[in-house]
Amino acid sequence: MFDFLKRGAAPPERKASATGPAVGAAARWGGAGGRVAWTPRDTVSLTRTGFQGNPVGFRAVRVIAEAAAALPLVLQDCERRYEAHPVLDLIRRPNPAQGKAELFEALYGQLLLSGNGYLEAVGEGFPAELHVLRSDRMAVVPGPDGWPVGYDYTVGSRKHRFDMTTGAPVCHIRSFHPQDDHYGFSPMQAAATAVDVHNSASRWSKALLDNAARPSGAIVYKGPDGGTLAQDQYDRLVSEMEMHHQGARNAGRPMLLEGGLDWKPMGFSPSDMEFQKTKEAAAREIAIAFGVPPMLLGIPGDATYANYQEANRAFYRLTVVPLVTRVAAAVSHWLSGFEGGAVELRPDLDQVPALAAERDQQWRRVGEAAFLTQAEKRAILGLPRLAEEE
Repeated sequence: MFDFLKRGAAPPERKASATGPAVGAAARWGGAGGRVAWTPRDTVSLTRTGFQGNPVGFRAVRVIAEAAAALPLVLQDCERRYEAHPVLDLIRRPNPAQGKAELFEALYGQLLLSGNGYLEAVGEGFPAELHVLRSDRMAVVPGPDGWPVGYDYTVGSRKHRFDMTTGAPVCHIRSFHPQDDHYGFSPMQAAATAVDVHNSASRWSKALLDNAARPSGAIVYKGPDGGTLAQDQYDRLVSEMEMHHQGARNAGRPMLLEGGLDWKPMGFSPSDMEFQKTKEAAAREIAIAFGVPPMLLGIPGDATYANYQEANRAFYRLTVVPLVTRVAAAVSHWLSGFEGGAVELRPDLDQVPALAAERDQQWRRVGEAAFLTQAEKRAILGLPRLAEEE
């Protein structure tokens, strides 16, 4: 099982963190086979229940991933902004099956669902293609100093090892995790309890609808001298109730009672109907965990036009832009290692409609600052130098 620890010669001695060996041992011998060990909820189960089986989680992930993938990116270094560059060409068409939006949407989706995103570089030298790898199939292989020396990608019974000692074929982007040194913590894990509550409330609502949206009532047996039904009589009564008086197709069907049976209708008290408020509260918790204002997901609340605009602006400012900035910086740093020059990818905030008002104010303040030169103003706004300034 641990054959990979025996392969190859011992790595040459080099300076490393004093806590590295302890970190590596914790990752190798921790629970869940290298996965996040502090919670029993694995990525596959959370994805199935929180994304595929929950409309709020599904919409939260989609709205963040789609908005982040649609953000325009610019490439620049300390001197200029590039209009043509190998990194830009690769980002625009990362592989034959995907464009920029599809690739980054998948990458952001993996980050939101598992806390980890993996990009694979294909080709000799500078990558010819980029591919997003499923995070639930990837496992970190830590070295003696605690840093990853490889990644194992497992599909069924087949396993492929990405060797990180001779290059960087994989870019691992992870969210902050306070209790794991190699894997990230996802919003879906933080929202797991709220997802369970929301799903349970939905199942309860479905069960109520199947039974005319209320408990139909109780059948009271008024036998002589307080007697009870015989076992065969009870079984027959239960069978008839299940076959002829439950479900939507039997709604309104009259019931024939005999032998001292009496029907007592029942209904919900106001406190019994509080499950709807519980469901809405769970939906809000899911939205909060992902950083999406609840009104953007259609969760009931104050949704006036002005508040919606503010919510949309806060969504981009507090959720989308930080996510894109962090991922773009990691990807550009990784690709710079292949290209040989230090370049930086970052979102072009001037082309984001939700932030137009803020950007207009910044441009106005900088433009009216008489103590700044034209070169300083362009630098503050992130614009490239003019030809006469070079």
